[in-house]
Amino acid sequence: MMQILMRAISSPPFQNYQVWWSLSDSKYAGTGLLIKKCFRPKKVSFSLNQTVPSKHEADGRVILAEFESFRLLNTYVPNNGWKEDETSFQRRRKWDKRIHEFVTQSTDKPLIWCGDLNVSHQEIDVSHPDFFSSAKQNGYCPPNKEDCGQPGFTLNERKRFGTILSEGKLIDAYRFLHKEKDMDRGFSWSGNPVGKYRGKRMRIDYFITAEKLKDKIVSCEMHGQGIELEGFYGSDHCPVSLELSNFDICEN
Repeated sequence: MMQILMRAISSPPFQNYQVWWSLSDSKYAGTGLLIKKCFRPKKVSFSLNQTVPSKHEADGRVILAEFESFRLLNTYVPNNGWKEDETSFQRRRKWDKRIHEFVTQSTDKPLIWCGDLNVSHQEIDVSHPDFFSSAKQNGYCPPNKEDCGQPGFTLNERKRFGTILSEGKLIDAYRFLHKEKDMDRGFSWSGNPVGKYRGKRMRIDYFITAEKLKDKIVSCEMHGQGIELEGFYGSDHCPVSLELSNFDICEN
């Protein structure tokens, strides 16, 4: 599989990109970052802990590229799961605490944060709020009602995400431009096209920017649409793009 991938990225148009990986033994994790070769990051690291930046996060969930004028953080956030244990609620709470600490650190460079953040912040970020808020696994509902519901749409996750944005002085680029719910193109994840999740969709993939960059946001779009998953290319996630104005970092 890796040989096939390496052949693909050595062919046009990907041969014009430099690639960084942070891999995992699990098939459910790992991140990749492709940057055009004319863009030269000053440093690339693989951990939220910048005191030991060379150490990769468990499951390869972080790539941080630092440029002259901004930082680009690519993450694959752990799924919340359905219950109170070390691989579900506890793991996600620890992650949210660490990302909160990271985004509130003082720095002179604005942050752009992207990836699968595994949370739908508001009701307009899911296609069927009642369905997702009442979802259960095998009929189980956690004792704390704010932990009940579809992973990514529990009240506790949404509250913590809101705190991360507000205290980190960050903007959800898509929602900054698109104030209304879009039932066709407003979601980045779609459930199994067969069964009870057919047509049930969530926006869990984001571009988040520092507030000071909000006037530079030109567009932020989901590139998948509809129940038949046009533009999803075989995945349950579709591509998301961000365009900023007057933000040329290409060095010739």
